[in-house]
Parts: sequence; C-alpha cells; structure tokens
Amino acid sequence: MNPLIVLTLILGIILLAGIRIVFEYKRALKFRFGKYIRTLEPGFRWIIPFVETIQIVDIRVITINIVSQEVMTEDNVPCSIDGVVFFKIEDPEKAVLEVEEYDFAITQLSQAALRDVCGKVELDTILSNREEMGKNIKSIVENETHHWGIEIIDVKIKDIQLPENMRRMMANQAEAERSRRARIILAEAEEQAAGKLLEAGLQIDKSPSAIKLRLYQTLSNIASEKNSTILFPFPEEVLPKRIKKKKS
Repeated sequence: MNPLIVLTLILGIILLAGIRIVFEYKRALKFRFGKYIRTLEPGFRWIIPFVETIQIVDIRVITINIVSQEVMTEDNVPCSIDGVVFFKIEDPEKAVLEVEEYDFAITQLSQAALRDVCGKVELDTILSNREEMGKNIKSIVENETHHWGIEIIDVKIKDIQLPENMRRMMANQAEAERSRRARIILAEAEEQAAGKLLEAGLQIDKSPSAIKLRLYQTLSNIASEKNSTILFPFPEEVLPKRIKKKKS
C-alpha cells in the first residue's frame, strides 16, 4: 500500500476524531494533558485527539429536588418537608474546577439549610410563610455556591407532611373557626333585622291607620289558604277612633 495513502488516512482519522459540536445552551471546558486551557463557545470545534479533552457544562436553569427532610420545629412539632432548588451555572470554569459534582453539593447544602431554617421557627410560621422560608434557605445556599460560579435562582417549599394526630387537631381548629365566623355573621344579620323591625314599628306608630292596613294585609295572606277560617278576636270598634272617622 502506498505510504502516502496510509498517511492521508491516518490524518483523516485524526481530524475526524477531534471534531466536537458545542450546543448553544452548553459550554465546553478544554483540557490539555489534564490542564485547563480555555472554555469553548457554542459551534463547531476541534481538539487534538489523545492530547486534549473537553468537559461539557449545561448553562440552562437546572432543577434539583430536596428530598423530604425530618424536621423538629421550634414548638416541638415533628414534620416532613421537601422542596425544590432552581440554579444556573454562571461561570463554568469555577463550577468544574472549584467543586466536585456541584449538583450533589447543592443538594446537600439545600437539605442542611432547610432543616436549619425550619427548625428555628414554629409550625404556624412554616405553614403561613412558605415564601419567606424559601428565601431564607436560598440566602444560606447562595452564600456558599457564589464562590463556585453558581447562581441560586429560587428555592421553593413544596409539601409539608404532619403527623396524623396533628392533622386532626388542625382540622378541628379550622372547623371551630368556621363555626365561630358563621355565628358572628348570623348575629350581625339578626341585629340588622331587629333594627329594621324597630324602624318599621316606629313608622307604624306614627300613623294609626297603618295598623289597620297591616292587619288587613295579614288577614289577606292568611286567607290565601283555601281551607282557612278567620276569626276576629275583637270587634272593629276597639280600633283607634281616628281610623273610624276617616272611614266615615
């Protein structure tokens, strides 16, 4: 075989072996004999085979779940709390060279921060201020990850699991609160109705003829029932004289 052809084939294989494609949402750290050289931008790239290597880093927003953590709150209530962390690689060089497996490190930091933050407050605070708890956890985690070239975007508390007896107590408390509010609303309605009745009574007292008209209206309502018999408990003469004069 022609040596020139063999050399050409070898060179072709080397050229093909060194081709790398870096996607837009990734960065590639190039190492030469294990030493960091530079970070490759997206596009068509070539490295020296067997001499240079690359490590790919995703710079998109990454989501990591915080597995459920057993927490004892400040008021001695045991509960299980989980959450989620959103972060992004700002400096690929630091993320690779400063920490081993940055995603695992962030997971461990988030778990420790969640237990620390939730263990210093009462259960009611955790239930009513989840957003605030997430911000406190984020602050603790980003203080550590800032040196790794990682930006913590947000931390959310997803679920809080309480013991069965605690859930029953909270349900009873909520039911009692709803009952209290219902009684208050009913009392306010009765107070308003009594006020309206008082106003109507005072208005009727100002006009004696209104008493008789009200009586006839009541009798008309009773007479709408076909099987009703109406008995007058008193003669018409006992009604106020002013009504009789107007009638005559």
